[in-house]
Amino acid sequence: MQEVSAIYTIRTKYATLSAKEKTIADFILEHPKESVNPSIEELAERIGISESTMVRFARKLGYTGYQRFRIALARETIPSSEQLFETEVSEGEDPADMVFANARKNLEETYAKLDRNVLKEAAKRFALSHTLFLMGLGGSNILAQDAYHKLIRTGLNCQYASDYHMQLMLASQAGEGDAALLISHTGAGHDTLALAEELRNNGCFLIILTSNIRSPLAKLGDLVLSVSNPTSSVVAESFSARITSLVLIDVLYVEVLEHIGETGVENLNKMRSVIAKRRI
Repeated sequence: MQEVSAIYTIRTKYATLSAKEKTIADFILEHPKESVNPSIEELAERIGISESTMVRFARKLGYTGYQRFRIALARETIPSSEQLFETEVSEGEDPADMVFANARKNLEETYAKLDRNVLKEAAKRFALSHTLFLMGLGGSNILAQDAYHKLIRTGLNCQYASDYHMQLMLASQAGEGDAALLISHTGAGHDTLALAEELRNNGCFLIILTSNIRSPLAKLGDLVLSVSNPTSSVVAESFSARITSLVLIDVLYVEVLEHIGETGVENLNKMRSVIAKRRI
């Protein structure tokens, strides 16, 4: 069944909207494409409306929440080529050029605004934790697995699971003295927020890795590691954000080894030796 146009829905339900909701509608109708990329907080601030009014506006149009409305608006206003490549696409442009250019740009922007103190504090929390939980859902779970694969080599007591319910069970076992790295591109998923809340409620030190620093998830973090996102945060599996996140995980890994010192190197060599024995 074809999804009803978000723009059409706004126009047909315009008369039923409150004065403040009409202010939102007027802005989106006048700037549909420009209304997609900003977060709900950013767009609300730009329009001069509260976030709760933005949510009520989306629900009055028949969407379960603002994010669902935003996705519908993106599908309608952003060309499919831009949705695929996360940037404006010129006719005849080579996909390899676009993907590599986006990755380079994202890495450079993230590097330029990198807070070394936050990185070092995150690595310190990892190194001193009783248990380190590495979590993420969907595409972010692959990043969490990569972090687990690296950090387990240092000898840290790491916990990881691919299944959401298993992650929730692990979160229920977290406590004071533990640390968790929770990864999410958008920082807006209900299940990811549930993990964050469970970890925080249990006294676990929470480190968030996200490209949406104004997201609900970022607000729950004790520390936030920011990945530049020159593209839309509506795209849940951003190519460039994923690549940059992997680089930041590598940096954290090196920082942890620096903090642990000789013990970390010894543990790393033990694992290398065990793996080497299994090679032909």
